[in-house]
Amino acid sequence: MDETESWLGVPNLQAVRPDFVVHGDDWRDGVQRTIRQRVIDALAEWGGELVEVPYTKNISSTQLNNALREVGTTPSVRLQALRRMIQVKRIVRLMEIHNGLTGLIVENMHVDTPYGRREFDGMWGSSLTDSTGKGKPDIEAVDFSARLTTLNDVLKVTTKPIVYDGDTGGKTEHFSFTVRTLERLGISAVSIEDKTGLKKNSLFGVEVDQTQDDIESFGYKIRKGKESQPTRDFMIIARIESLILGKGVADAFTRAQAYLKAGADGIMIHSREKSPAEVFEFCRLYNGLENRKPLVAVPSSYNKVTEEELADNGVNIVIYASQLIRSAYPAMVRTAKSILEHHRSAEADAEMMSIKEILELIPGGK
Repeated sequence: MDETESWLGVPNLQAVRPDFVVHGDDWRDGVQRTIRQRVIDALAEWGGELVEVPYTKNISSTQLNNALREVGTTPSVRLQALRRMIQVKRIVRLMEIHNGLTGLIVENMHVDTPYGRREFDGMWGSSLTDSTGKGKPDIEAVDFSARLTTLNDVLKVTTKPIVYDGDTGGKTEHFSFTVRTLERLGISAVSIEDKTGLKKNSLFGVEVDQTQDDIESFGYKIRKGKESQPTRDFMIIARIESLILGKGVADAFTRAQAYLKAGADGIMIHSREKSPAEVFEFCRLYNGLENRKPLVAVPSSYNKVTEEELADNGVNIVIYASQLIRSAYPAMVRTAKSILEHHRSAEADAEMMSIKEILELIPGGK
């Protein structure tokens, strides 16, 4: 998080020029004291006033979050969490998960900055990484029941919202049952891509045969999915593959309008380019729609773009779709190779957790 992202950042204060800023008095000491002084200096420019409220003793948001994680959550609370986050956050940050351990990483990982705690807001139930973790190709070879096993492992040990990677959604009749099952579990959303046939990973682009669904057929699948929902909280996100398949921004925009009209709760725009230029071109068109819904980006290939740049262009959710498994695999290969080369594990110790740390990693394991 930087100063422009925080609502207390000087550029944001100068743009709004508030008469009053209200904040708890807990920031007079510690890492936030410099932020406090900047706010005071900025308010002085136009005669604004800082109002500090006595902070509740011995209670912190961190403690409340930790208590929630200890007690757990309910499907209905988790289900509603994503929509609430979209309403209050400039950009929602999701990280991929493919087992309970990665769920715990996403649940608990954070860094403290002068502008507050920075953490992942939720999880992406990735088809690619779930399949890879099971030693299967990313062609929908892992059936829905097996994917549910992974989801249940994560749901049992986490509280944050989950967006499920639904690939193509399968047959329309089957998709309706998928929506009901995911909603019942407390999953916040499903993303389905507008392709047909044997699913191939999008980042292959036109290097492999991939067929995009026609607009009417995919719109029908969205409508049937929405009709099957018991509540209004669950979200169906339509993932557009036009840029992946080289059909251009105009085709992607036409499809976005049609999918929103069919009832999609959000649009995911995907690209395999190294630059975000075509994604941002789509964003400019999309942001002008009267019935605009949340916009999702997955910067796997154009990974130099920052969250701030995405948010500036109207992106509401950013997904880091494969980074955990991509970093874990090379580390495991290095360890296995070292053991083979040295006939022992001592040389690999520096890159490994201790046995004590692994035993204490999972709550209740000690």
